[in-house]
Amino acid sequence: MPNKVKISIITVSLNSVHTIKDTIESIISQDYDNIEYLIVDGGSKDGTVDVIKEYKDHIQYFSSDLDNGIYDAMNKGITAATGDIIGILNSDDFYPNSFVISNVAKSFKQYSCDAVYGDLVYVKSNDVKRIIRYWKAGDYNTSKIRNGWMLPHPTFFVKKEMYDRYGLYDTELKSAADYEMILKLLYKFNISVYYIPMILVN
Repeated sequence: MPNKVKISIITVSLNSVHTIKDTIESIISQDYDNIEYLIVDGGSKDGTVDVIKEYKDHIQYFSSDLDNGIYDAMNKGITAATGDIIGILNSDDFYPNSFVISNVAKSFKQYSCDAVYGDLVYVKSNDVKRIIRYWKAGDYNTSKIRNGWMLPHPTFFVKKEMYDRYGLYDTELKSAADYEMILKLLYKFNISVYYIPMILVN
């Protein structure tokens, strides 16, 4: 429907042949009908690109080139995205049901916020129905983040204008770039955020 906000989902991948199919299928099975799907691959050599090509009709943007790591790939995806809202789903993660994006869109509309996030579960790689850790994020407040609180980054959906205004991921920070982004947006710039109390990502 044209009156629905466009949600861009970015998957970054590198040699993910064993997991990316689940990632892609969880996105194309969503019941929300205004999704832009982008895959930024880092030059996989294991058959990942062949799997991606099987779903080319469902992918609006695809590249496979050497990059400067996962956050450089995320930045490429954010720059290429044309949606109003951006989510990042890694190539070994998947949405647990078909209404995750509908709930995300509904929360943005209902609470007029700049970002949303939810809960995440870790599952066994050889048995995705078996949960080994439940990351219940809980509501955000500044005292929690001052004491090291972190939301599950794969559940973090942000208006694109926030990235346009406050910048992309700092690739110099290596594995801490997602934490720095959350600190920057939520704590430094105090963007409005809503917690969805449900599992958004496996």
